[in-house]
Amino acid sequence: MNIFKQQQPFKLESGISILGYHLGYTTFGELNAAKDNVVWVFHALTANSNPAEWWDGLVGDGKLFNPQQHFIVCVNMPGSCYGSIHPLDIDDTTGELFFHEFPLFTTRDMVRAYQPLKDHLGIDKIYVGLGGSMGGQQLLEWAVEEPGLFGHIIPIATNAFHSPWAIAFNASQRMCIEADATWTNKNAEAGINGMKVARSVALLSYRNYETYLFAQSEKNNDAIDGYKSDSYQRYQGEKLAKRFNAFSYYFLSKSMDAHNLGRGRDSVAAALQSILAKTLVIGIETDVLFPVAEQAFLANEIPGASFVIIKSTYGHDGFLLEFAQIEKVIREFMQANEMNLLA
Repeated sequence: MNIFKQQQPFKLESGISILGYHLGYTTFGELNAAKDNVVWVFHALTANSNPAEWWDGLVGDGKLFNPQQHFIVCVNMPGSCYGSIHPLDIDDTTGELFFHEFPLFTTRDMVRAYQPLKDHLGIDKIYVGLGGSMGGQQLLEWAVEEPGLFGHIIPIATNAFHSPWAIAFNASQRMCIEADATWTNKNAEAGINGMKVARSVALLSYRNYETYLFAQSEKNNDAIDGYKSDSYQRYQGEKLAKRFNAFSYYFLSKSMDAHNLGRGRDSVAAALQSILAKTLVIGIETDVLFPVAEQAFLANEIPGASFVIIKSTYGHDGFLLEFAQIEKVIREFMQANEMNLLA
């Protein structure tokens, strides 16, 4: 991972200005002479800047997006604890850790923070941008902010604005963290047990009834306690707690809630209609958090967009797990648009 430092004041949508920021980012491959081989990947809520780790089916040697052919860039979003400015960093204005005073970065703030990095890397045009969930939100924001930047975009299981339903899920998760008696403490472990509960709530929105019925059903009718689905929820909370912190989780959920392409613009529809990139919108049929109606809206409003629904039992998490299907539809999209494929 590389670190980019921006030492100029940066004003956020909230009106707060920070003295500067840093971004952790990962690149694969090299920018070619024509500067036309950039693939920019946007990660989701708790992922990092290395898509070869969490999107193994799409990014890596011999994969659809191949560093032998493409210059692949992924930035850790501000607020995340994987290399970019986040709540456990030092606030330059006070000399102390941010903790609860970390400033809100909206998805629009995030892409504006990426623009100087893009220039630093010598990128004038992004051949294809892709991202799922919160990553897709950032992708859409940037495609609206700079309509001529992207040649092609592939937003997956995402939306034009965060719905009241999805905001309610995030609010419930923050309430879990707030209910942790340690949350008001100024230390890195504050709120961690609350975050474990929050993650179990989130998981219900990432999956669905069929997912649990298939994977967490009891083998017989004899159980009266110690259910598989109970232990699974607890396991997922513990698993996240080993690699994340409650502060990043809390503030990133607020960043997601603030996503709205229509803010400060004529309308959400008008913002989408300004996108010039050739677009493939992908939805997951069983997604209850970002239902396919949201992706259908994107496809209907973005000029000339294609729309594909992926079959999956995994719900929203299908955007990470159904990479074979996703690779197939992306490859077909690339062929239809005469984009460069692997030899």
